[in-house]
Amino acid sequence: MLSRDENELITRVASGTPMGNAMRRYWIPALLAREIAEPDGEPVRVRLLGEDLLAFRDSVGRVGLVDEYCPHRRASLFFGRNEECGLRCVYHGWKFDVSGACVDMMNEPEENDFKHKVQLTAYPTCELGGVVWAYLGPVEHMPPVPKFAWTAAPETHLHVTKVIQECNWLQGLEGGIDTSHAPIMHRLLSESSTRGGFKPSNPFVRGKAPKLVVDITDYGYQYAGLRPLGDAEMHIRTYHFVLPFHQIRPSRAESGVPLVAGHSWVPIDDETTMVYNWAYSPGEALTDLDRQERGLGNGPVHVDPATFRSHANRANNYMLDRNVQRSESYTGIDGINVQDRAIQESMGRIVDRSKEHLGPADKAIIQARKLLRQAVKTVEAGGTPDGTGTSYYALRAHEAVLPSGADWRREVTPEMRAEVILQTV
Repeated sequence: MLSRDENELITRVASGTPMGNAMRRYWIPALLAREIAEPDGEPVRVRLLGEDLLAFRDSVGRVGLVDEYCPHRRASLFFGRNEECGLRCVYHGWKFDVSGACVDMMNEPEENDFKHKVQLTAYPTCELGGVVWAYLGPVEHMPPVPKFAWTAAPETHLHVTKVIQECNWLQGLEGGIDTSHAPIMHRLLSESSTRGGFKPSNPFVRGKAPKLVVDITDYGYQYAGLRPLGDAEMHIRTYHFVLPFHQIRPSRAESGVPLVAGHSWVPIDDETTMVYNWAYSPGEALTDLDRQERGLGNGPVHVDPATFRSHANRANNYMLDRNVQRSESYTGIDGINVQDRAIQESMGRIVDRSKEHLGPADKAIIQARKLLRQAVKTVEAGGTPDGTGTSYYALRAHEAVLPSGADWRREVTPEMRAEVILQTV
């Protein structure tokens, strides 16, 4: 468990908080690039780490991410005109480019030219993997751009979505790096079920409770769940945790194509999270069926494509069906990630971790909390936190059934491509 002070330390991310200062040292997903696909299109509101921002694409395709409020009289620039390489406030006509520089003042006579003295807060951005990423920290500490392996996949093989989760970001992250819950909560009760989840014959379900091996690295950690399958075999499922809030795991598409997949739990504010869901196929191209994400519950059937809010939510008990729970799935809730959101939101907006009782199966969660606290301490001491280098660029995750006693590291770690293991816990 954590003390209440420690819990506050790593969950609060507003500007000026210790965790907020640490998180601003990383590139952060801000929105999907397709939300601002059109040059001179309408601006899009973005709330990130408790800050109200606007994203827009200018006339030549550059992306701006700026303070929502005009520095003149604090009117919202959401109502502004995106025109001729700048966003113009409709109140008095002040105009700002993607760097935040004021380039025109319609309400001031030419002799009163002082636009060079006005600066709208603006953050650097980059586009990778269909996502606009933002850096909200000190420019002198800007890390290399976030070239995860999935961001380099061709569009035919990559799929990215997002959905709002109504709780603190750390609850989502901890659910994502908790391998012991997955074959329990996400299991199906029948081989014939067509719902999302793991069928009884899946080795992930057939295996016994896992032994966790966590290898600390300079980006976070890689870890494996080792599940005995009788006396002759074992099931290995590997993951990565990349600071501050990224998970990488093996997966499988609706069509059966093997995938590398994962999530990023990005804080909108302390009590709300935008979950980015990504998957890419190293082999065959993804199908239209794969992009529906029906088994996960992240596609257009489950999530409003305009608001990114799930149709199954707290107000309707996530569409829980007790008959389905009795006969088909462990939870009675459709969609693996809908199940995750339901349980994580059920803990409250920010769970009180001082009341927890953790065990050995929570090793990955315990280590993630340590790494997050260490990142905070490093930034407070003037240093560079782990996970801001480039060692995570080529990471993949892997799943396999191996003979009992096999050298699973030799078989699996090369597939994962972790370069530096600092410590095994």
